[in-house]
Amino acid sequence: QVQLVESGGGLVQPGGSLRLSCIGSGFTFSDYAINWFRQPPGEEREWVATISSVPGSTAIADTVKGRFTISRDNAKNTVYLQMIDLNTEDTAVYYCSARVRRHDYWGQGTQVTVSS
Repeated sequence: QVQLVESGGGLVQPGGSLRLSCIGSGFTFSDYAINWFRQPPGEEREWVATISSVPGSTAIADTVKGRFTISRDNAKNTVYLQMIDLNTEDTAVYYCSARVRRHDYWGQGTQVTVSS
């Protein structure tokens, strides 16, 4: 059974940093690209970043480029989203996802709140 579990969210002040983690199970993790999306309050879900399978090329949305970095540790079945210089517009529920055998799987999400 494919599962994705996010963690690492929380409350942070503007200008602060957080690192989100997404742990995958039930599939050969290193064979699949992993995505991060986010859904701000009252808004549509939006794509944030993607990391491909080995050797792990990345793509980052323009809205967060230069502040967010995606990486993976296949030995730990984990993808990370390092976020720096956070601002209030980054407040959202963050989800990781993967398309495995033509089916899209999503985690339950982790809340990130940027507030003073």
